[in-house]
Amino acid sequence: MKELIRTNDPVFVSFLTHRLREEGIEPFELDAHMALTEGSLGILPKRIMVVDTDYEDARKILDEVQRSEADERHGGGHS
Repeated sequence: MKELIRTNDPVFVSFLTHRLREEGIEPFELDAHMALTEGSLGILPKRIMVVDTDYEDARKILDEVQRSEADERHGGGHS
């Protein structure tokens, strides 16, 4: 298994997980229970892991999702 990303953003985790599954990649979320026990402080990040053979494809999807998110933050995603 390889770590794809580590983040405190639950919305990003949810969206990335959704996109990976759409492409047939099953992500594994580590540290979710630890993140829940710390409450809403956002101190402990969750790790999204994928099997080694899916890593390169998952990396491309991650890059796409990050670009899309950056465009949205900078107003590029609005018509």
